[in-house]
Amino acid sequence: MMFYLTKDDFVFLGRNLRRPECVLATKSGDVFASHAADRGGIAQIDVNGRTNFIMATAGDIPDDFIPNGYSLMPDGSFLIANVGNDGGVYTLNRDGTLVPFLLEIDGIKLPACNFANRDELGRIWISVSTWSRNRDESFKKDVADGVIILVDNKGARVAAQGIGFTNENKVDPSGQWLFVHETMGRSICRFPINVDGELGDKEVYAEYGPGVFPDGFEFDAEGGIWCTSVVSNRIIRIDKDGEQVTVFDEGDEETTSSAEAAYQNDTYTRENLKAGDKSILGNCASIGFGGHDLKTCFIGSLASDRIASFRSPVAGVVPLHWNF
Repeated sequence: MMFYLTKDDFVFLGRNLRRPECVLATKSGDVFASHAADRGGIAQIDVNGRTNFIMATAGDIPDDFIPNGYSLMPDGSFLIANVGNDGGVYTLNRDGTLVPFLLEIDGIKLPACNFANRDELGRIWISVSTWSRNRDESFKKDVADGVIILVDNKGARVAAQGIGFTNENKVDPSGQWLFVHETMGRSICRFPINVDGELGDKEVYAEYGPGVFPDGFEFDAEGGIWCTSVVSNRIIRIDKDGEQVTVFDEGDEETTSSAEAAYQNDTYTRENLKAGDKSILGNCASIGFGGHDLKTCFIGSLASDRIASFRSPVAGVVPLHWNF
């Protein structure tokens, strides 16, 4: 499938958003995004374009609660990874009550967490990008201290290790694989899910080229995977045969080249990351399908105050939260 976007193909919704890193949509027409203003919470953009905020106002709220990747739960609450220094994963109820879900593993306090993903069996897969409290120390191509934590009826445990800055994770439509983006490993990898729920050995599904720093991804109905890259603000589709097509590239060439050189020289810092903020996509971080036909793609970002969207020629896979 050959498909390319220009700036004119994007429309925008929502307003006054703060770091809407993770975005998802439901059948009702609601679009949700993480929101890092005040004490942190979730922004809800309804079908009429109104923006409402579900903020953490009660409960055990950490000093630096910065919502990152999250899942919409069957009861309407949100399971949120806290990318702030206090780390951990929390449940945000619709009434604003914030409740700790997982704050430590094997007696060790969790650092900043990247993503909390619920699968169709109710298992929770948590991405921890790095154990380092100074995450900049892991912005290197030869550091792979990221992990996946699994929480199921057996409890919480580390299910996979050796990941180069763990970003989004999702179980594929077959239910047989857990896919994971390695931002500094510069790949999308996958782990077979065994019959007992444990993960097998890591396999690299696709490697990305220069200038790509993968963050979020989503599956489409034709077996493709849509991916976002921070810094270079690229949207990439990997088809079922592994061929990659850059659907959109809005990165500043100097910014991207500088980040690539820093990555290769192990001098990449947060300043290289923030340099991608100037794009119309606001340093794109996630992608989710919605709309009446699941052909509207919504883009989350690290820096924008709104959500970008475009129309896709192929529908997304029906997400688990579609009817919530």
